[in-house]
Amino acid sequence: MNRLRFKIWVEGENGVFLGNGRVKLLEAIEHTGSISAAAKHIGLSYKKAWEQVNDMNRNSEQALLKRVSGGKGGGGTQLTVAGKEWIRRFNKLKEEIAGFVQNEEKQHQIK
Repeated sequence: MNRLRFKIWVEGENGVFLGNGRVKLLEAIEHTGSISAAAKHIGLSYKKAWEQVNDMNRNSEQALLKRVSGGKGGGGTQLTVAGKEWIRRFNKLKEEIAGFVQNEEKQHQIK
């Protein structure tokens, strides 16, 4: 069976800014509160996760993450409003494109 597939990403001046994997990393950081835990959760090395975080921040007009200082519960990492907004925008765009692709498959009976 043939299927239409698509892959989207957002490029900045210095290369890839955001894509499926990077959004998953951001979502995992939001869920775990830690880059290290997020990397482990999605099967990414800590080094690679930091490289991607640095790339995203370098290609963004606003920081996507902020460090939270230690204390009773320890430190961590949180998404900024801009980080949450990019996740929302990327996922919305992906849903819209998926709907378009599904419609094209139906219209042209791609099987």
